[in-house]
Amino acid sequence: MLFNQFRTVILLGALTGLLLAIGAYFANIYIALVFALVMNFGSYFFSDKIVLRMYRAKEADVGKYARLHQMVAEIAKKAKLPKPKVFVVPSQAANAFATGRNKNHAVVVVTEGIIELLSEKELKGVIAHELAHVKHRDILIGSIAATIAGAISIMAFMARWGAIFGGFGNRDNNIFELLALAIVTPIIAMVIQLAISRSREYLADEDGAKFIGDGRPLASALKKLEAQSKYRPMRFGSRGSAHMMIVNPLSAQAFGKMFSTHPPVAERVKRLEKIK
Repeated sequence: MLFNQFRTVILLGALTGLLLAIGAYFANIYIALVFALVMNFGSYFFSDKIVLRMYRAKEADVGKYARLHQMVAEIAKKAKLPKPKVFVVPSQAANAFATGRNKNHAVVVVTEGIIELLSEKELKGVIAHELAHVKHRDILIGSIAATIAGAISIMAFMARWGAIFGGFGNRDNNIFELLALAIVTPIIAMVIQLAISRSREYLADEDGAKFIGDGRPLASALKKLEAQSKYRPMRFGSRGSAHMMIVNPLSAQAFGKMFSTHPPVAERVKRLEKIK
């Protein structure tokens, strides 16, 4: 747990350092940062409403999903969290995620497919994982990373215009320097942002397993979810929200490890099976 927390701090520091480095080259760092903050603040503050509508999620009926509500309440109590709202997505694709700007506005979302696919113990493991994301404030951390990466991308876009029209800001910039900044820095920022996402998944796995006192149910669930996602990926939603899911809903497509929102399931399972 401490390693993944430390890793997140280091990666956020690296992303901030990259922002300051490119900002030192240009005079427009504040414009880019403010623009990125405005874009991501709305996404963070209204994240629950946006993503629930995107996935057509409906609040889980207490009568129909009584056991699901009970599981969420039990695990939330163990995690020392208020019971979040529970929503269900009308999709046979098996997946789950958590959203909401803080623990008092949290929402746990599961698909109809995951309820049908998993055993009760496995579903508990998944819910515990999502509540760990809530406890760790991962929506906020993801928003901070997105803001910094967004500011870098905006400045890279400015650099591309500088390369086209010659010069940038108050400096006589070399066209090759501008092109390098325009192409390389956004890629580096994206790689660091994705590494942060993967580190938060490991942390949620670990703490989620501790909430229920066993890592094996979640390990078993992940294996089932990975197998199913290969032939039944999510048919609606957004590629930009894939990082929120417990397994990548687009995993039927090929992604390199560095450009993946999630760690390899095999590695997650290996770590979880050691927690008993």
